[in-house]
Amino acid sequence: MTENASAFAYLISSILFIMALRGLSSPTSARQGNMFGIAGMVIAIATTLANPEVVGYGWIILGLLIGGTIGTVIAQKIQMTALPQLVAAFHSLVGLAAVLVASAAFLAPEAYGIGTAGNIPGGSLIEMGLGTAIGAITFTGSIIAFGKLQGLITGKPLVFPGQHFVNLALGVILVGLIVAFANGQSGFIFSLIVLFSLVLGFTLILPIGGADMPVVISMLNSYSGWAACGIGFTLGNFALIITGALVGSSGAILSYIMCKGMNRSFHSVILGGFGGETDAAAAGEDMGDRTVKSGSAADAAFIMENASSVIIVPGYGMAVAQAQHALREMGDLLKNKGVKVRYAIHPVAGRMPGHMNVLLAEANVPYDEVLELDEINRDFPSTDIAFVIGANDVTNPSAKTDTTSAIYGMPILDVERAGTVLFIKRSMASGYAGVENPLFFRDNTMMLFSDAKKMCENIIKALE
Repeated sequence: MTENASAFAYLISSILFIMALRGLSSPTSARQGNMFGIAGMVIAIATTLANPEVVGYGWIILGLLIGGTIGTVIAQKIQMTALPQLVAAFHSLVGLAAVLVASAAFLAPEAYGIGTAGNIPGGSLIEMGLGTAIGAITFTGSIIAFGKLQGLITGKPLVFPGQHFVNLALGVILVGLIVAFANGQSGFIFSLIVLFSLVLGFTLILPIGGADMPVVISMLNSYSGWAACGIGFTLGNFALIITGALVGSSGAILSYIMCKGMNRSFHSVILGGFGGETDAAAAGEDMGDRTVKSGSAADAAFIMENASSVIIVPGYGMAVAQAQHALREMGDLLKNKGVKVRYAIHPVAGRMPGHMNVLLAEANVPYDEVLELDEINRDFPSTDIAFVIGANDVTNPSAKTDTTSAIYGMPILDVERAGTVLFIKRSMASGYAGVENPLFFRDNTMMLFSDAKKMCENIIKALE
């Protein structure tokens, strides 16, 4: 394939990637967006394989078979509840790939058309150093995010004295090492860039608490994109440059939007350690006599079928129980009885952006019934029932009242302002952020202690 033909094919591929991002911006066009992305990737891979500089396909085909097999098996077996940690794990692989490609380019520059060993242009060395640093940070940072989401590492902020100073010092050292690497082309300095970047990935993500993990996933997605973009410049691959920039910029924009939605500082996200300055335990709000009013499925069914409006608030507990199908059936029964049913989605409900939307779409919940926080929050005071299924931190009033809380300042769904709050939980345990929810003890709250799916099924039986 000629150079002009390759450039044109990469341009078509990049346009398809842009259309994929546009499609993924709405649930109604998400499937089409995925198809555009798949088509763009097929064109990009085929164009790369058709490059005259590719002299052997053995290792390439072997890599495609191994990677494709692993991806297929994971896609078939993965549960929706594990999707966030899967995304984090895949981000780590992108970062590792950037480091490995940069290492190969440094050790054998002639194979990549960037000079010879010890005689690599300064611009390529800077691109190589930046791609390596961002890739290594993404690798270890994503591993920590995976561990927190999977429960292998505590979701509480793991803070340490002087953490911000340590991160700043590591960042300054990395900049100095990249400058020295561009001037001296030292293999030892390249190794130090990798080492310090790996350490910085750990120190950036460890102090971040579980409540802020959705923002971390989004930001690591951005990092992985910029790592790929940097390596694209090193390799002179336009598709990699454009795709990496798309992923990097879209991830950064999403992170910024989420930070505004959670009242977090965008700069703190980039520098790491946000959400770790306060203890995860909330204290300071008067819980009264701390008595809890609990009820049964029959109680919940009676209250809801006699209501005029119900707002359902899904959370990670719904995902764990795989209760979305039973929940939709319950909602349909209530609508048949003349009850107005809507779904309220917090931007960070679940473990990653859009987690709840995907689950509800899987259960064929109508898109027009699913509303975001800023669209529906004003309606809670005029709503008879707020039906909370497995959501905790995103409904916790401590975010508005307790300045010592780890989630203070985060906008929440104002479910406590509804006439009655029905709250499904397995126990009185706190949410992922480790903050006790005073909503459990409110006079207008009825706790429904059960597995979310089982409770919904029992409510369905009672409604029928």
